Amino acid sequence: MQTYSLACRYGLVLAAATAFGGAAAQTLSSAEQKIVSTVDGQNVQSIDFLEKLVNVNSGTLNSAGVRQIADMVAPRLRELGFTVRWVPMDEAHRAGHLIAEHPSPMGKRMLLIGHLDTVFEKTSTFQRWERKGDIAVGPGSSDMKGGDVVMLYALEAMQAAGALKDASITVVMTGDEERPGEPISIARRDLLEMARSSDVALDFESGVRRDGVDYGSTSRRSSLMWNLKATGVTAHSAGIFTPAVGYGAIYELTRCIDAFRQQLPEKDLTFNVAYVAGGTTATLDASQASGQFTGKTNVVAPIAYASGDIRTISDEQTGRVEQKMRQIVEEHLPKTDATIEFQEGYPAMAPTAGNRALLTMLNQVNAAAGFPHMQELDASQRGAGDISFIAKYDDSLAGMGAIGGNGHREGEFIDLSQQATQTKRAALMMYRLSQMKRSTPLAPAE
Repeated sequence: MQTYSLACRYGLVLAAATAFGGAAAQTLSSAEQKIVSTVDGQNVQSIDFLEKLVNVNSGTLNSAGVRQIADMVAPRLRELGFTVRWVPMDEAHRAGHLIAEHPSPMGKRMLLIGHLDTVFEKTSTFQRWERKGDIAVGPGSSDMKGGDVVMLYALEAMQAAGALKDASITVVMTGDEERPGEPISIARRDLLEMARSSDVALDFESGVRRDGVDYGSTSRRSSLMWNLKATGVTAHSAGIFTPAVGYGAIYELTRCIDAFRQQLPEKDLTFNVAYVAGGTTATLDASQASGQFTGKTNVVAPIAYASGDIRTISDEQTGRVEQKMRQIVEEHLPKTDATIEFQEGYPAMAPTAGNRALLTMLNQVNAAAGFPHMQELDASQRGAGDISFIAKYDDSLAGMGAIGGNGHREGEFIDLSQQATQTKRAALMMYRLSQMKRSTPLAPAE
């Protein structure tokens, strides 16, 4: 764990003011001005590169396509002085991850997170980039090839300003963010390793802009799957509710689900039932996402299944909710039994003081550059992501990437008018982090 947090009573704000002078929050240095002008000069080129990326299918299960995107990005990172390697993920049944390292003894150690895959597999009818003015529609345009391009061109702008050479930056672009490989312990092993030797994590998933208001993401909720199985005595339906037959599997399953509805609700928690299946016979496939069942109206069902997800704001909330669900499941109706299991998934990224201090710092950048102030986004307004795996190690900020919409469905789009602004924000933020002395505590240890 880190000895010092990036935030304790806005220690980060004070440190930034010390590093850049009292007027730092209101002006750009000459290096920062060079960063801004470089982004403007490369904006057309960056959009052309984004179009090329979007037109390569890289659905998570299309390993060749995922690797092709990595091969398009890797040379750009090498030109910037990064040591680049490809980490195969055969063990997790996925393509692999792109990792690029730019070590330096200077500044805060930054971990930049992107991903190479999209939700659109080769079987999808949504495959090509189409631009109309400042709006471009295409698979992965905003989630997250647009964010990858923000990251890459922010780094190139830093290099042009002479600001990259002393920066300590590690880039991890996973190849399976949309459908993580299993086991998670292998699929996220390298990301966790990089996080343990970093101070700050910036995630380049889509940024959020609504009704002209920009938001920063200091938290993301978890995404965990639960699987419920109920059993009971099978018999003629005339005997249901009797001491010998009891209530049957479907009533037991229904009891559990309805008790979840009544007893679980609390702030920042959602829990969904995705499917229910039961009957005289019921079988699920290995993924527990589909199966077959049979039933007769005059037979008490001996087996039933249900599955869904829970989303929480912290690991503490996750543990509490899972324990309550187990307790509910154990309170069986007569002559029935039930068990519940929880699968690996995305942990929560809690809204810590350190994360909020990073947003404060980003708003200093916004003030200096003349960009809109960013409000803190409610965690319920965005899904889980890779940054959640490492947030317990590093002060973290998500949503540094492209602005767009219609994520995960045909018609996904990117607002190209915001691409330069997002790139400048990222580059200026990274530059300021690189200028902070690593040895100087930003806040007292708690």
